[in-house]
Amino acid sequence: MAKKLKITETVLRDAHQSLLATRMPLSDMLPILPELDKIGFYSLECWGGATFDACLRFLDEDPWERLRTLRKECPNTKLQMLFRGQNMLGYRHYADDVLEYFVQKSVANGIDIIRIFDALNDIKNLETAVKAAKKEGAHAQIAMSYTTGPVFDNKYYVDYAKKIEAIGADSICIKDMAALLTPYKCESLIKDLKKAVNIPIQLHTHATAGLSSMCIMKAVENGCDVVDTAMSPLADGTSHSPTESIVAAFQGTKYDTGLDLAALANIREYFMGLRQKYLDSGLIDPKMLATDASALLYQVPGGMLSNLLSQLKQAGKEDKLLDVMKEVPNVRKDAGYPPLVTPSSQIVGTQAVFNVITGERYKMVTNEFKDLVAGKYGTTPLPIDPKFRTKIIGDMQPIDCRPADLLKPELEELKKEAAPFAEKEEDVLSYAMFPKVAKDFFEKRRNKKIGLNNNADKENMIHPV
Repeated sequence: MAKKLKITETVLRDAHQSLLATRMPLSDMLPILPELDKIGFYSLECWGGATFDACLRFLDEDPWERLRTLRKECPNTKLQMLFRGQNMLGYRHYADDVLEYFVQKSVANGIDIIRIFDALNDIKNLETAVKAAKKEGAHAQIAMSYTTGPVFDNKYYVDYAKKIEAIGADSICIKDMAALLTPYKCESLIKDLKKAVNIPIQLHTHATAGLSSMCIMKAVENGCDVVDTAMSPLADGTSHSPTESIVAAFQGTKYDTGLDLAALANIREYFMGLRQKYLDSGLIDPKMLATDASALLYQVPGGMLSNLLSQLKQAGKEDKLLDVMKEVPNVRKDAGYPPLVTPSSQIVGTQAVFNVITGERYKMVTNEFKDLVAGKYGTTPLPIDPKFRTKIIGDMQPIDCRPADLLKPELEELKKEAAPFAEKEEDVLSYAMFPKVAKDFFEKRRNKKIGLNNNADKENMIHPV
């Protein structure tokens, strides 16, 4: 007998990360939180990913204060975050002591489920995070970054799923960030995964290519336990399938979610007001709401696409977007076929931009691309050609161990650095993720000033998708 389908609601994190660059402030969430808490969602995905960066950099919010508020206002629903393995919420690998402290503080401030992924699907980069989450009593879910290419068949994902189960993860998520899943691929993959492992399977797929609801249907019919959706005003386009539509689709079947459509309709009305506000202000670009099946051709996630366009505009080369889109698969192949998800999507995308703008492939190479090719982000799904590696990294020594094994403990040093301006223990972790941005935020907090960070977004070449 089939169990009822469980729903993870993404409107407080990935929905607005996908459609309006993570710019939904806590003040827009507060009025509707009690209603969301009453629905009976499996979880509210509401923290991590790019929210941490956006809170500090653009919204003048303390991300930890946001989490504490969400916990207080949603006492009956599990809160879920997205965590980039050894990168945590930043863009480099951190020492284990910092990771363990971050997980400890995340759970202490209200997180119940930590969805952990690695951009290269390198299991070595996930083990410490899983152990840390379980030590704190949180649910440790590992997300497989789904992509396509020469090595990415069902056997690849089944083998990965077995490794995930073996290191103690509580569940597996298929993370289809670039909307590359098609319904029958999804059906086949779920069937094979359910045969191979005993832990629950969750599906996270984006609506970019117009296939997400069909994928959800096939996944659920073949044993998928939980699916991610978004309240309809912030659904579709580069976001997710609409929550209400998925609830209605399974109503009266053996997969019935048991969620109340009338209650969801009231919540929809609130978010419709926000949607209009974001459209009027220009925060939502209508292009982000359109279906674009070209994602299936170029494998470029929606957030990555907007990032590429932004880079080209700054260079006055907006007309070169199609050339860059065509170059992305070439760079990805050269780099060992990494899935395109933060941070690998930005690394590959930026290198593709340079290749096109300079008119010569790899004439200019970013430091991040050198590090990716050198193994400093982990082991790529396919080996990188040794001649290509030498061309890119020169005399730099490639590594094949877990990158974090080369890092000395750094928490105590970070505490010393942050001491002059840290007011709370969590401030050290904000500083660890984004030193310049955090210091700027702390200064404004101290001075009770309100405004955008001055030049803060120059800190990193890489920005989240």
